[in-house]
Amino acid sequence: MKHPCRWLIYGLGMAVLAFGITLNTKAGLGVSPIISVAYSISQIFSLNFGDMTFVLYVLFVLVQLILRDKRERIATLLQIVVSLIFSWLLNLFDMLIPYRSADHSLPANLALLAAAIFLTGLGIAMTVNMRLVPNPGDGIVQAVAERIGRGQGFTKNIFDVGCVCTTIVVGFCFARPLVGIGAGTIAAMVGVGRSVALVNHLFQEKMLAAAGISAQAAQGKA
Repeated sequence: MKHPCRWLIYGLGMAVLAFGITLNTKAGLGVSPIISVAYSISQIFSLNFGDMTFVLYVLFVLVQLILRDKRERIATLLQIVVSLIFSWLLNLFDMLIPYRSADHSLPANLALLAAAIFLTGLGIAMTVNMRLVPNPGDGIVQAVAERIGRGQGFTKNIFDVGCVCTTIVVGFCFARPLVGIGAGTIAAMVGVGRSVALVNHLFQEKMLAAAGISAQAAQGKA
């Protein structure tokens, strides 16, 4: 708490991440893999997307409780609070943004998708760099990576493929194939990671300095 900017950047990053994900769904070209399951279920059954994301994230937290050491349970459970706030932000932005992809041209939707991918990467970089409570989507990848002894990059790729496969299976089971899956899904798989790398290259040192975190300490906790 000696550095309130750390929490400010974290909270702003969470808002930017929710905004980027909302724009992703509005573009109508396919959503990012990790939210595709929640999005497809919300579309098939006419449920609230933010609420379904919260349910999915709670499941991620429960899996982490199984995979992680008992000493990390309190920190892991805090992700539920993050999930609740994040789902509220998703609902807020969905209500405030009236954009309908069907009413716009393909170039306009592609431009919106590009903005969504960059903002998602920016939000991830801001929240992860603050080393506070991880987003459950990032937390479960880290927990699985630690359990199987593989790198987070490799685990993230496998996890994304698993999410996409689950979404496709759900769609076919209810005669709604490829709901939420499209070119935008592939673009997000590649583009979000590159956006995180770009933001970190340009602004990571400034973010860490503003938050009172040394670069050496951040690397040690990575």
